[in-house]
Amino acid sequence: MDARKHEHEGYDVLTDMEKLADALSGELESLHPLARECSIYRVPETTRCSNPTPRIVSIGPFHHGKEELKAMEEHKKRYLKCFLQRTKVRIASFLGFIKAREAELRNCYAETIHLGSDEFIKMVLVDAVFLIELFLKFYQPNFRTDEDLISRKSFLHVDMKHEILLLENQLPLFILNDLFNLAKTTMFETNLYEEFSFMTISCFWFRGNIAGYLPIQENLLEINFSRAKHFVDLLILCLQPSQSHSDIALKDVNIPSLKELHQAGVKFKPGSSKNLLDIKFNEGILEIPFLTVYGATERLYRNVLAFEMMHCYTSYFNDHIIMMDYLVNTPKDAELLVQNEIMGLGYTEAFPTLFHNLDNGCIINYSCFQYSGVVADLQAYCKLPWHKWKATLKQNYFNTPWASISVIAAVILLLLTSIQTVCSLI
Repeated sequence: MDARKHEHEGYDVLTDMEKLADALSGELESLHPLARECSIYRVPETTRCSNPTPRIVSIGPFHHGKEELKAMEEHKKRYLKCFLQRTKVRIASFLGFIKAREAELRNCYAETIHLGSDEFIKMVLVDAVFLIELFLKFYQPNFRTDEDLISRKSFLHVDMKHEILLLENQLPLFILNDLFNLAKTTMFETNLYEEFSFMTISCFWFRGNIAGYLPIQENLLEINFSRAKHFVDLLILCLQPSQSHSDIALKDVNIPSLKELHQAGVKFKPGSSKNLLDIKFNEGILEIPFLTVYGATERLYRNVLAFEMMHCYTSYFNDHIIMMDYLVNTPKDAELLVQNEIMGLGYTEAFPTLFHNLDNGCIINYSCFQYSGVVADLQAYCKLPWHKWKATLKQNYFNTPWASISVIAAVILLLLTSIQTVCSLI
C-alpha cells in the first residue's frame, strides 16, 4: 500500500514538473531576440543622474503612457494635425508605412516592447511627427501658430530640448527621415519642404540648442547624420577626437591638477579645435577646448556616457571625464579656466563637482587611455625643477608691472651697493 502511495506521489510530482517545464519553455520561446542593430537602451540605475527620466514629454516606447507625461500628449496631436494639413499624404498611408517597418523598429530597442501592434504604430507616428514639427517650427517661424504652446512658452522648450536627448527617449532616425520624405512627396503647397531635408532642420535645431553644452566642430552633424542611429548616437559620432588614439599605456594615474600645473609653469589656452575631447599639450601649453557648464550639463553628459558604454563604443568620452576630473579638482582649478578664457560663465561653482560625479561611473583602462601621452608629458614637465623655479619667479615677483619694476629697482640698488662697497675697499 505504501509503495503504491509513494509511486502515485512521485507521478504527481513528475506531472507538476512537466507542466512547470512547459511553462518555462514557453517563456523562453517568447523572449525578444536581441538584434545586432539594437541601439536604444534603458540607463542602468547605477549611472542615472538625479532626474534620469522624462518629466515633460515621452518619446518612444519606454515611458509611453505614463500618467505624469499625459499632459503633453494633446500637444503632440496638435502638432500631428498641423503636419497633416500641409501634406496630401493620408494618415492611413503614414500608419501603413510604419507598419511595414514595425519589426525593424522594435529591433532597435534592447528589450521587449510590451505594446500591441496598433498602439506601437500609433505611438511611433505621433512621437515622430512631434519631433519633425518641433524642428520645423524652430527652422521656419512662419510654421508656428497661436495655439502652439511650446513655441510661446520658452521654459517648455528649454526643458524639452534636454528630454529629447535622453537615451530612453529616442526614436530611430531612419523613421523620422523617411516619414518627412514621405510627406514631401505630395504637398498642398508646391515646394513647401523642397529647399530643406530632415537633416537640415535637425542640424539647425542642434546648433541652436545643444552647441553650448557640447561643442561640436562645423559640419560634423551633417557628416555623421546618415550613419547615426538616433540623436544621442549622433552626438557620440560628432565627439570622436580628431587626434589619433595614444599608443602609450598609462603608467601613473596621478594626473596633476590645473593648480599644480600652473605652479609648474604650464600655460593654458582655449583649444584650437572646437571638439570637446581634443585636449593637447605641447611646449608647455595645455590646450583645452572652450566649454560652459549649465544646470542640465550633467544630465546630458551622463546620457552620452551611458550610451558610449552600453553600445560598446571606444571610451573616448569616458576618458575625457576622467581626465577633466583630475585636472579640475577645486574651485581654484575652475577659476584658472575662467581666467584663461577656456570656460564660459555658466555654473562655474558646479564645475569641479560635475566631473567628480560623472567619474563615479567611469572605468579607466590603463592600456588604452586616450590621454596617456598627454598625461606622460605633463608629468615629465612638472618634474623638471627649472620650470617650477621659473614659474615661481614669474608668479611671485613679475606678476604685475609694478612688481616687476620693484624687483628690477631692488636688483639695481643691490648692484649699486655692491659696486660702492667694492670701490670703498679698493
